[in-house]
Amino acid sequence: MRRTPPPPGPFRPGFWRSPLRGPWLTSVFGLVLLAGLPLIFVTGLLSYAAYNPGLGPLNDQTPDKGILGFYLFDWPTHPYWLYRLTQGVHVTLGVALVPVLLAKLWSVIPRLFAWPPVRSVAHGLERLSLLLLVGGAGLEFVTGILNIQLLYVFPGSFYTLHFYGAWVFIAALAVHVALKLGRMTRALRSRAPAAELRTGLAATRPEPPDPDHLVAAAPRPPSMTRRGAVGMVGAGSLLLLVVTAGQSIGGRLRASALLAPHGRDPGSGPDGFQINKTAAAVGITRAQLGPGWRLEVRGHGPSLILTRAQLLALPQHAAALPIACVEGWSTADQHWSGPRLTDLAALAGLPHSGSVLVESVQPPGPYSSVVLRGNQIHDHRALLALRVNGADLSIDHGFPARVIVPANPGVNNTKWVRRLTFRT
Repeated sequence: MRRTPPPPGPFRPGFWRSPLRGPWLTSVFGLVLLAGLPLIFVTGLLSYAAYNPGLGPLNDQTPDKGILGFYLFDWPTHPYWLYRLTQGVHVTLGVALVPVLLAKLWSVIPRLFAWPPVRSVAHGLERLSLLLLVGGAGLEFVTGILNIQLLYVFPGSFYTLHFYGAWVFIAALAVHVALKLGRMTRALRSRAPAAELRTGLAATRPEPPDPDHLVAAAPRPPSMTRRGAVGMVGAGSLLLLVVTAGQSIGGRLRASALLAPHGRDPGSGPDGFQINKTAAAVGITRAQLGPGWRLEVRGHGPSLILTRAQLLALPQHAAALPIACVEGWSTADQHWSGPRLTDLAALAGLPHSGSVLVESVQPPGPYSSVVLRGNQIHDHRALLALRVNGADLSIDHGFPARVIVPANPGVNNTKWVRRLTFRT
């Protein structure tokens, strides 16, 4: 293959002619990604831990994780805004880094068409890690952005694809950093950033030839400075940050969250805050939630069957908690009220219960049921909420009753509850 001439098109050295490509610009983009991608990975793992997958298949949609679940721990309920913070950072940073990732891929794309494709075993392994790195990055960013928009057009479960894809990507990234860190450091030191970013168009020159052949063999005259390239990518990231961050920060910035389309105009009144799915969207009818609705509470001894009026007659407690979802959006603190889960556990004869199975009226499907840990049950702010902001829950917010637990992913705060089964 060394003696075979490269095929036409991008495999020919003269195909790539940008005078801006080179080790320095590639390393600048790489440095930003090196700071951001590990944080996205860690917050993604924390999001997975928050679903408490160790509690069983109802909570876990990533089977056979084996050793990849080594970091799992009992997700805490303090501070109550923990999941809002970690998932907000995960999604917002992921979206904001999209321009940097695309710029990095643009800067190294000649390497993807190197000829011959494989020169040795070591070179083949490096190429394989590069393929896994690029493919893993594409999978993670594409599936993550589609999930934000609730567009599940990919095969299989988002959680399974995203979980395993993340591990493939981070392993490939670790190999890539180990191979390229020295070159990146030398490239960054080869040019003074301040001087480079002051260089005008007339003085913009290609970098010296490099061993990775990123520098064009026959560059065309520059139409943009490196300052312009960095500024354009930075402006793109800043714009995405502005139109994304408000969905988790809240306040006046919420109006700028143009990439958070779910319930952007939830209306006014006590139930005027964001939701993902309405009762109609999951197949629930008003008849299922009418006067005939009952809550079944199971535990030690006979089951208890309670009407909503009987639940309202129990001691009522209040908690100010947000709803925070895996898509990155969250609400401000809402004021919920209802009986405590720990009080219902005591009624069921298991005051020290270790878990509870929460089942919804909605048809069977992902997250129509969930298991909560003992620490979640016994937090004094964990409620079977009957009212919010001084009014009865609306149907779309879970009437007649829903679970609300501090620091819990929104989808695990089950709506339209029909049964609680407390366990030791």
